[in-house]
Amino acid sequence: EKPLRELELPPEERKSIGGFLFLSQRPMLYVLNLGDDEAAELATAVERHKLSALQGRPKTAVVAVCGRLEAELAEMAEKEAAELLASYGLKEPGLNRLIHATYDLLGLIPFFTAGEPEVRAWTIRKGATAVKAAGEIHSDIEKGFIRAEVVRWDDLVA
Repeated sequence: EKPLRELELPPEERKSIGGFLFLSQRPMLYVLNLGDDEAAELATAVERHKLSALQGRPKTAVVAVCGRLEAELAEMAEKEAAELLASYGLKEPGLNRLIHATYDLLGLIPFFTAGEPEVRAWTIRKGATAVKAAGEIHSDIEKGFIRAEVVRWDDLVA
């Protein structure tokens, strides 16, 4: 038996069962909450806990985090948090990895708008056009859309 998320169904069959809202049709995210003693070994935790078979399955992701470490990081200044992460041999907090995995599973990407009053993040589906992205901000912008200047986040920050 396979969950519906793993079946390659033709669009018409997928549409016909869509109204039933089966849980086995939804993407699955497994979050492995590790103890303090395993925080430095997050990269190998999924394998050690025999969950690596789940990682290769369609619409499924496994993310290992240390909840206690995440709680400490949330209360620290950015510089102190970076030092604590480095002491565990980690490059980014588990929360970031969890967010990336969630976006990926749901087929979403963020985009940013920047202006004088604020910089804001918006969420759109992967593959959406700039016109659809403009519509996320406001329907009038979508209707009167002329062009967009697209810049990679890394290039903008550098």
